[in-house]
Amino acid sequence: MDAAFTNRNPGSGDAPNMKLADLPTPCLVLDRQKLQRNIRTMAGNLARHKVPLRPHMKTAKSVDVARLALLGQPGGITVSTLAEAEYFASHGIVDILYAVGITPAKLEQVTRLNASGANVTVITDDLLAAEAIAAHPANIKALIEIDCGEQRGGVLVAEDLITELANRLGSHLIGVMTHAGHSYQGRSIAEITRIAELERSHVVYAAQRLRTEGHGISIVSAGSSPTGRHAETMNGLTEFRAGVYMFGDLFQAEIDTHARDSIALTVLTSVIGRPSGRLLVDAGALALSKDRSTEASPHDFGYGLVLDVQCEPALGNAIVRKAYQEHGVVELDPTSPIAAPVGTRLRILPNHACLTAAAHDRYYVVDGSDDVVAVWPRMNGW
Repeated sequence: MDAAFTNRNPGSGDAPNMKLADLPTPCLVLDRQKLQRNIRTMAGNLARHKVPLRPHMKTAKSVDVARLALLGQPGGITVSTLAEAEYFASHGIVDILYAVGITPAKLEQVTRLNASGANVTVITDDLLAAEAIAAHPANIKALIEIDCGEQRGGVLVAEDLITELANRLGSHLIGVMTHAGHSYQGRSIAEITRIAELERSHVVYAAQRLRTEGHGISIVSAGSSPTGRHAETMNGLTEFRAGVYMFGDLFQAEIDTHARDSIALTVLTSVIGRPSGRLLVDAGALALSKDRSTEASPHDFGYGLVLDVQCEPALGNAIVRKAYQEHGVVELDPTSPIAAPVGTRLRILPNHACLTAAAHDRYYVVDGSDDVVAVWPRMNGW
């Protein structure tokens, strides 16, 4: 039996004598060389600003990726679910920021994690949640979330609510945080640089205001991959959070977070049909996601850009034009004809690495060739 099918729940480690041709499709392929290069690039950007990185693991959800991302960093990570916090803590990564607004019902789970040796910090922008944190017998630490312009979560720095939150949290308050998710809407380096300064200035102002009011603020946290790439200054920040930079994707390439050839994550797929003028592949909506973020960017890549099995652009501008549950319809580029009989392996660059990875339970790791050098499990769930 094919080696890829005999071990459906592999542990981290080597995958001897496996090649891309041996793998089940669709599956995730992670290029370790590109991953490490992307990690070094972001680390270098932040080292220039003398600000430590707290990598966000919501995309990777893998301890093997986390260990690479933490090289040269203080050791803290960011997560977006408490399931992630439990997973990473179980692997010895215990300094964790849970960067989603906490609900009172989840405080017991945080308490259990911290009692077992983790150090999970929570965030809030809500008075009732702040009261629950302060009233809880466990000494849970919290950051106030600041809205720097995304209008998703957080408190505006000019609002009196920031003072009320700080007063209710009392000694549980240790800092402030923000996230410039609207940097994804930038369509030029100048625009993203402007948003990066809004991100920095809002959270630094919030910290200064609360310190003036007598609160001990030791953490001033900001971050997104685009602003980490293009910020001109990070003065006043104590840490920076980013995550998708590790893998990259077509949308991030379109907004100049990285080059297209830096995308480390692809979906390996097989040709399953050849209707006239197009290909059918076995990577559909569940394997690729239905994210259409590049539709609003300079180049619309449908549901993904199709490369050959060596990750070369041999198919020109062939894109996945339609995504059914388990079928993808590839619109071929008439200027780049290619022989692709049924069974041909292809690789698809994703629009949004976070959502694409979410459907898969492992990474098949390569090092710039078709040799599979490792299989890294990834976790999901809440």
